[in-house]
Amino acid sequence: MARKNEIMLKSVGLDYDKYENGKLSFDYEKLMKDVGYSLEEIENIQKEAGVGNTPLLELRNITKLARKVSKTGKAARIFVKDESCNPSGSFKDRRASVSVYDAMKRGYKGVAAATSGNYGAAVASQANIRGLRCIIANECYDSSKIGQPEILEKGRKCEGYGSEVLRLTVGPELFYTFLKILEDTGYYNASLYSTYGVAGIETLGSEIINECRERLGKDPSAVIVTHAGGGNATGTARGIIKAGAKDVKIVGASVDLSGLHMASDIDFNKKSFTTGHTGFGIPFMTNPDRSDVPRSAARPLRYLDRYVTISQGEVFWMTELVAQIEGLERGPAGNTSLAAAFVIAQEYDDDEIIVVQETEYTGAGKHLIPQLNFAKENGIEVFVGNPKNQIPGKNIILPSNPKLVSVKEMDMSALRNSYVKNVLKKVDDNKIYKIDFDFLLDETKMSREELMEILNENNIEIE
Repeated sequence: MARKNEIMLKSVGLDYDKYENGKLSFDYEKLMKDVGYSLEEIENIQKEAGVGNTPLLELRNITKLARKVSKTGKAARIFVKDESCNPSGSFKDRRASVSVYDAMKRGYKGVAAATSGNYGAAVASQANIRGLRCIIANECYDSSKIGQPEILEKGRKCEGYGSEVLRLTVGPELFYTFLKILEDTGYYNASLYSTYGVAGIETLGSEIINECRERLGKDPSAVIVTHAGGGNATGTARGIIKAGAKDVKIVGASVDLSGLHMASDIDFNKKSFTTGHTGFGIPFMTNPDRSDVPRSAARPLRYLDRYVTISQGEVFWMTELVAQIEGLERGPAGNTSLAAAFVIAQEYDDDEIIVVQETEYTGAGKHLIPQLNFAKENGIEVFVGNPKNQIPGKNIILPSNPKLVSVKEMDMSALRNSYVKNVLKKVDDNKIYKIDFDFLLDETKMSREELMEILNENNIEIE
């Protein structure tokens, strides 16, 4: 663990030290620029591997339902980018495509990734296309070797692509094991949080804007993104900005699992979602560099305009709804942002557009029925009622009426404050440089006055 940076340098080919330029700051834009592939080049890399150019589908029936229950009788048209059409069935193929291509180009014999979900399948799929070997470190069990149906499904998919899968229990051993894999094999680190992984998602954002302009003659009012580690929101937003759509609101959505810890052996199987929840969304928002690379390329606070949560029951309800009235069996992760979009669309007029930026494939273990059955087996009560009464880890409440579906606003100001306070812990002499101050402004989208107030509260001076 003490040699983490040394191992990472060999396994991803990036010297992160060269981007450090202050006590807290680093040159984020230079880090992203040094990916070395333009947006057009990434589009070509992905096209060669069958990734991208996925359809943008209008969910007419869900839009009609949103208008029917809306207090104003109005709701924006809801569209969804159907990323299940990628080779392994999710937007994660975009992330994996650039990393695996880069590994092949640099002459690595194989790639490795640490993941509990779809990303492992994406890396394995892309490795096959590029003729590389693949190892996936899969955090999937509690200490009793019991795993959620959704996680086990994803592990089976990785093995289906011929990847070697190391199934691990929840806890810090995941990161240690992953470092050991990288050192023992010399494989490329296809990290979710590397510049290559985030740059690969930029095509998703640009495609959304270009297709909306071509088909609908306008930009969407908002793009709703399922938020977990932050790469999804970061890459999509960067692609939207590169397409020149700077007024589009970027909204993050997570499943509310407040009170449950993502690394807790006790809480592990009380969660009926393995990603897209607050157990990832909030920690990675307020401390993005907690990832498996020294500096994460996923910086969600730079890009999110709004962050909302939705309950497990509402996402399961949406999973069933989109299947039964739109004929699309998808989920569950993309249905987190879709459930939020159902509510947020009701804030807009009929002629406006809301885009949910991804779907994912579903499978036997990912379907809502095995997930709900698993919840019941673990003592979670499942019933129909008002989802506002849901207590994570205690019950799952499916809404009895579409009018009961709602989102909970997360305090972005509080999250920004928490981020700043986290990074200030690195300052041991109560002084930062102006370059650090400017970096924090970019990282948080705070005003100068707001940031100065936090610095003053913590007795931090600017040299």
